[in-house]
Amino acid sequence: MGIVAGLDSSSESTRIVVCDADTGAVIRQGYAPHPAEKGHEIDPQAWLMSLGEAAGNGLLEGVQAIGVSAQQHGMLPLDADGALVRAALVGNDKRAQSAAADLTDALGGRAAWTQAVGAVPHAAQPLTKLRWLARNEPANAARVAEVLQPHDWLVWQLLGRPARRTTDRGGASGTGYWSAAAGAYRPDLVELALGHQVRLPEVLGPSGTAGFTPEGLLISAGTGETMAAAFGLGVGAGDAVVSLGASGSVFGIHHEALADSNGTITSFADATGMHLPVVHTSNAVRVLRGTAEMLGTDLTGLSELALKSTPGSYGLVLLPYLEGERTPHLPRTAGSLHGLRRESMKPEHLARAAFEGMLCGLADALDVLRGRGVEVRRVFLLGAAAELGAVQAAAPGLFGAQVVVPQPADYAALGAARQAAWALGAAHGTLAPHEPPRWPAAASQVFEPGEDLPVGQAVRQQYIAVREESYAGAFLSSQ
Repeated sequence: MGIVAGLDSSSESTRIVVCDADTGAVIRQGYAPHPAEKGHEIDPQAWLMSLGEAAGNGLLEGVQAIGVSAQQHGMLPLDADGALVRAALVGNDKRAQSAAADLTDALGGRAAWTQAVGAVPHAAQPLTKLRWLARNEPANAARVAEVLQPHDWLVWQLLGRPARRTTDRGGASGTGYWSAAAGAYRPDLVELALGHQVRLPEVLGPSGTAGFTPEGLLISAGTGETMAAAFGLGVGAGDAVVSLGASGSVFGIHHEALADSNGTITSFADATGMHLPVVHTSNAVRVLRGTAEMLGTDLTGLSELALKSTPGSYGLVLLPYLEGERTPHLPRTAGSLHGLRRESMKPEHLARAAFEGMLCGLADALDVLRGRGVEVRRVFLLGAAAELGAVQAAAPGLFGAQVVVPQPADYAALGAARQAAWALGAAHGTLAPHEPPRWPAAASQVFEPGEDLPVGQAVRQQYIAVREESYAGAFLSSQ
């Protein structure tokens, strides 16, 4: 069918992969950093400069279709002529925290928001950024006639800035004013935040076409980075993805939107027509880094130490709530170490307790999804810490599932390319609109719980007992 490209414009760089549309084989790759800009206000022209550099030297020669993935949590306010009113607001901008609290109260609390759009307002959302703009820059807010996200804006630029503006279900579900359950915008919530209505982009289906460039290249719907990475990985029903950053996130693939009155689950849509419920934890790799610093080593050294201990860490249990916690909802608590005895006071046991505490905290998040009917047969582990031996040894037993550690790759760009192949095939009638191209699964290491499962589950129960003794009912109240 030809060749396609996927580009991922993250918060730091642009990555492009050029792939065979039928097999997904990577033919060429490009990369360019974004011009150095820090903070939460960015001139989006920097993204175009980076894109142009990454696509240099004929990288896109022969490409028939392009998919676009981009950083989420970005808001680009445009005036009636399509010009930027001000710099784009991106990332988890803490200036908007009070705006998030205002919005939460204005609609009647957390339960009202989860019922409306499947998510409680938080500082990163475009909706909350609009509220911040209305409160702090009323003259600019009054000029806003339409709102785009980064991937919407990049698609629009590639198409030559046509009259039609588009987005996709995945991107729309992160705005705070589109309901994944209803599949529709809530313009009343935009008005609640900004004070007036605005134009919002048309939401395309997963295999939809946003348009064609002046040169005739098909541009697919595009999506947010999380959704693109899931599509690039090839995850589906029965799979969960655990992302190990400083904080953690856990998401599954489900047939329907999920919402809970406490807002523990954020209800996103994915890039395939399914749903992507997400549970966040405040603490993941920061637990390992803090413990490594305490013991005078690095993450690799910490892993080596932990492997000298045994499951259960000689009775040590670390509740990893170093930055408070979102799951369970304990925003003002702190981490704590339990079970200290003379024989357990050794570096290797503390190291092991750090890994087990971090992974048990993420297992709690997995259980929130399981408790709502999300099937979890495999767990994909993402992030550099997934390569650590202590993580790979403990995770299958603690998660109670097969653990898959994919080889490092530009999965968001690959997902964007796969979307482009889908849109191209649908446009030519060679692929069904509801059936994405069957590209091979990501190359991975696979770890089975096997005969270690009972040991892992005993460690998990030890952790749960300590958590319940310390914070009785906190976890249940967050589900």
